[in-house]
Amino acid sequence: MSTRILIVEDEEALTLLLRYNLEAEGFEVDAVARGDEADLRLREQVPDLVLLDWMMPGLSGIELCRRIRARRETERLPVIMLTARGEEGDRVRGLATGADDYIVKPFSVPELLARVRALLRRAKPAHVADLLVAGDIELDRVSHRVRRDGRELHLGPTEFKLLEFLMQSPGRVFSREQLLDGVWGHDVYIDERTVDVHIGRLRKAINRGRDNDPIRTVRGSGYSFDEMFAPDA
Repeated sequence: MSTRILIVEDEEALTLLLRYNLEAEGFEVDAVARGDEADLRLREQVPDLVLLDWMMPGLSGIELCRRIRARRETERLPVIMLTARGEEGDRVRGLATGADDYIVKPFSVPELLARVRALLRRAKPAHVADLLVAGDIELDRVSHRVRRDGRELHLGPTEFKLLEFLMQSPGRVFSREQLLDGVWGHDVYIDERTVDVHIGRLRKAINRGRDNDPIRTVRGSGYSFDEMFAPDA
């Protein structure tokens, strides 16, 4: 499942450069040019990492970073601050506000990409790991294979993405709308009931006989991968 990065930057040329290079690395990228718009976007959907410019119209990067850290949903969200302010005092202020890293413009794109990957490895190891394991289920992102108790499971491409998305955040309940966005993407318009159909196919593919079902239905809310999932004794 693609890792999502939100770029909050009002320089259009820099945004295009960052988007091109991040997408080339396999990241899913969203971008806004105002701090207040970014604040609204973060309330609607939390990305995996934010690249945040210090000087923004509408709401400064410093104030947005404070708000990110003040909300329970985003208090651990990785933030890299981008700024033309290179003085030590400014770097200290940015980090003290809650930024995880601080990079001064102009910067090397390969260096920025390296910092993004390093921060994601620390903050969200499941998003960069090649192998996801839960109970007796193993999902290999490189070979696109899934095994349960050593036997290979045959999943369609959508069911693979759905299982991968759920396994990245065990215990978290996702609404059907969130699953549609996370698995199918923002720009695809599909009825929410499609999620139920694919959850049914996924369950049929991974559960056999009396196998414990790791997919939990939360009435009125959606689905989650059970964080207490364990194979049968």
